[in-house]
Amino acid sequence: MARSPMTRRLIGALILVAALAVTACTAASPSPSSGAPSASASAEPTTEPSAAPTTVPSAPASAAPSDEPTESLPPFACTPSVAVPATVGHTQITDVRVGGHDGYDRVVIEFSDGIPQTVIEAVLPPFYQDASGLPLEVNGTAFLKVTMHGATKLGAGGGITYTGPQEFEPGLSQLVHLIEGGDFEAVSTWYLGLDGGGCTRVLTLAAPNRLVIDVEH
Repeated sequence: MARSPMTRRLIGALILVAALAVTACTAASPSPSSGAPSASASAEPTTEPSAAPTTVPSAPASAAPSDEPTESLPPFACTPSVAVPATVGHTQITDVRVGGHDGYDRVVIEFSDGIPQTVIEAVLPPFYQDASGLPLEVNGTAFLKVTMHGATKLGAGGGITYTGPQEFEPGLSQLVHLIEGGDFEAVSTWYLGLDGGGCTRVLTLAAPNRLVIDVEH
């Protein structure tokens, strides 16, 4: 049956109202993801990166245990003077000796008790005897003076505790002359005459008490 124009207009208006209602409901419905945080860089953990670890230098590997005995000698040192502290205030000189060794020449001064305060120093001529002031001739081209405070070969009762040589001419590779410069008021001096000089090593030994001076070849 044919519909009138009025009927057709009424049906069209109803369809338009229904479409608008559906559109309004759709717009009001929240998007499923509207309340969730978006996956962005800001959603990543905010923990700050830890500081880079400090690099601690590794300690050098310790040297392998030496096969040398524990009493191995210290190295030579090229210094103009060496001071040896005293272990006693006064002591007697009981022996003086020299010797040549592989790589060095040695002077040994032995004492009855402890080690006196000692200075070993490089010196230049002229030299003089204690306490007379007379000239002292020392052979060699370089020289060391050994001054021992509180050391003497003179005994308390007037005796002599060291009766050996006061001058040596060993003719060794470095040590060509050793001579006493004086023994006065408990100060004993000796001079080493060397052939060209050399680095030295000074050490003290006990049982018996000894001052050792090595001169490197």
